[in-house]
Amino acid sequence: MHQELLSIVDKNDRVIGSAARNIIHRDRLLHRAVHILVFNDSNLLFLQKRSLTKDINPGLWDSSAAGHVDIGEDYDACAVREINEELGVQVDRLSPLFKLSATPATGMEFIQVYRCGHNGPFSLAAEEIEEGRWFDTKEIDTRVNDDDPTLTETFKTLWRRYEILNKD
Repeated sequence: MHQELLSIVDKNDRVIGSAARNIIHRDRLLHRAVHILVFNDSNLLFLQKRSLTKDINPGLWDSSAAGHVDIGEDYDACAVREINEELGVQVDRLSPLFKLSATPATGMEFIQVYRCGHNGPFSLAAEEIEEGRWFDTKEIDTRVNDDDPTLTETFKTLWRRYEILNKD
């Protein structure tokens, strides 16, 4: 898994090459990822606690599902693949919300963020996810505003953007 090849992109998110995942992360090269926010009918958000075996952010709470965009794959196809691989959910399409620029806070990833509705149950990928559970959005707001160290920086960054875009 850690030796997968990923596309390297420029500051305009155009593919300029490829390298192994560990090299991209080590050298902080720009690359692509997706994050999916899964809400249930009660507007609770499902978060995953990353596996303790993950090389980045082990044991921290993160988006419902997330992953790198494979070489030759677009953001939409990646999002459908990731939600299936990590949560066992089959969807044809997810609703795109916004795209984050590649910055240190996002791990130098351009991140396309998606939303979908699903009530579970989920079949969690054990190698990726330690556990998962539903959270009230007010609790998430508080935790993000308090800079909770048990949340990934990427999740806090995307949640702040989500909140700005969803204010009444």
